Amino acid sequence: MPVTALVLALIAAFVHALWNILLAQARDIESSTAVALIAAELGFAPVVVFTWDVHRAVWPFLIASGLLQLTYFALLATAYRLVPLSVVYPIARGGAPVLVLLIGAVVLGRTTSWTQVAAVVLVVAGILLVRGLRQADPRGVAFGLAIAACIAVYTLVDKEGVRHAEPITYLELSMLGPAIVYAGAVIRIKGIGAVRRAIGPASILAGICTFGAYALVLAALQRASAASVAAVRETSVVIAALLAAFVLKEKVTAPRLAGAVLVAGGVALLAL
Repeated sequence: MPVTALVLALIAAFVHALWNILLAQARDIESSTAVALIAAELGFAPVVVFTWDVHRAVWPFLIASGLLQLTYFALLATAYRLVPLSVVYPIARGGAPVLVLLIGAVVLGRTTSWTQVAAVVLVVAGILLVRGLRQADPRGVAFGLAIAACIAVYTLVDKEGVRHAEPITYLELSMLGPAIVYAGAVIRIKGIGAVRRAIGPASILAGICTFGAYALVLAALQRASAASVAAVRETSVVIAALLAAFVLKEKVTAPRLAGAVLVAGGVALLAL
């Protein structure tokens, strides 16, 4: 895995962990998610003006990615309202690279090295150890697996789609539909007042981080394989644990630290 792709994926992991914590702490998660998506679209619109580069072949990928992203955010917001982040996040983020690897190898017929398999397994094992599954709510497991499936499929779709458009332009276009549909649905169900109350620094920052993180991922996908990028970005679980310790005052146990070591080892193996 090229060093540039590794750095981009690691930064994306940090930003991703940050926006998940910001949304999970919101009083009204669905409304805050709606604000975040709209803020992201508006915030990155000026950038697209200067980076616009789209080919006709990209549209099928944009449509598929948009539908998957809409499903992803709907599941994520609902999951964070019903189940603790510590249950959903590790399953969703840890399961994704395994699914990416399986889909890429079994369905798409891509060649996968034993080193790559070992690295992905090491990262996933570390992620599971960082947060664990003891006394996990069955709903959390179900939500986590469903979200992981969305992540895996849209990662593979975007891996191909980003070949036909500049990354930020691709992200802006792929998320335009989901942002409008999701925000519209929240307004219809909860009312415009709920969305207005959710407007604030945290939700806006979450939105900017949402797009920022995935823009970094798309850039990494242009430089490395989908399985490698997906695995490295799952270090966000370790980062989220550290942020939880400092921001949420959660206790970082020995198993979490051991898991962090496993994840670091997996990342190093991928870098080689």
